[in-house]
Amino acid sequence: MTERDRLACVHSGSPVASAAHDELTGRYGFVPVEDADVIVALGGDGFMLHTLHEHLGRDVAVFGMNRGTVGFLMNGYDPDGLVERVGAAREERIAPLRAQATTVDGRREELVAVNEVSLIRASVQAANLRISINDVERLERLICDGLLCSTPAGSTAYNLSARGPVLPLGAGLMTLTPVSPFRPRRWHGALIPHDARISVEVLDAAKRPVAAGADSREVRDVARVDIAEAGDLAIRVLFDPGHSLEERILAEQFA
Repeated sequence: MTERDRLACVHSGSPVASAAHDELTGRYGFVPVEDADVIVALGGDGFMLHTLHEHLGRDVAVFGMNRGTVGFLMNGYDPDGLVERVGAAREERIAPLRAQATTVDGRREELVAVNEVSLIRASVQAANLRISINDVERLERLICDGLLCSTPAGSTAYNLSARGPVLPLGAGLMTLTPVSPFRPRRWHGALIPHDARISVEVLDAAKRPVAAGADSREVRDVARVDIAEAGDLAIRVLFDPGHSLEERILAEQFA
């Protein structure tokens, strides 16, 4: 990035994020979001994901500063030297996932996920799923609470909580991780090439309803979900030197 980039600033609406926004606005010449080269996002990881979704397909970078809780996708907050920090920041490009969810009544919805696409049981009955990779059936029946397909950037989120593997950004892989698998008990997931097509069919969908999610969006009563990397929607995220997302993902493996 350069120090001449036009900056905009958005915030989550929380009191601490709003106060930071007021402080920064009084010190820097922000432009409207639609005119910006870089968007400064103030909030937590949830707001960062919201900001990235809001600007999918735009050639704009996002520099997050943590005014939330965990802040894994954020830089630390400091009101000083913002223009210089943005100019010195390291850019990471993240390819999200695109999922087409087909419901039991034939409706189709497209979902995009920066972190993961999830299929989660929506009743007391366990989900009953069939998994195919590039049109080849790989698992005839998976009985579980759910299934996650994660990007490297999302591999440290829900995927890690479900005991899935952490993926470096440049791994060229996606993860498939079951949530509380019942049968087969010993299947702990798989690593899938990033350019593969993943299809998950919901068996007994009427008796065992399943909801599909992508970050904060959800589609209920799905019969099938087809997932692939959305390379055309590459996301640009900026990090302070020495605190890159790649470094944070690596560090999570030793936490």
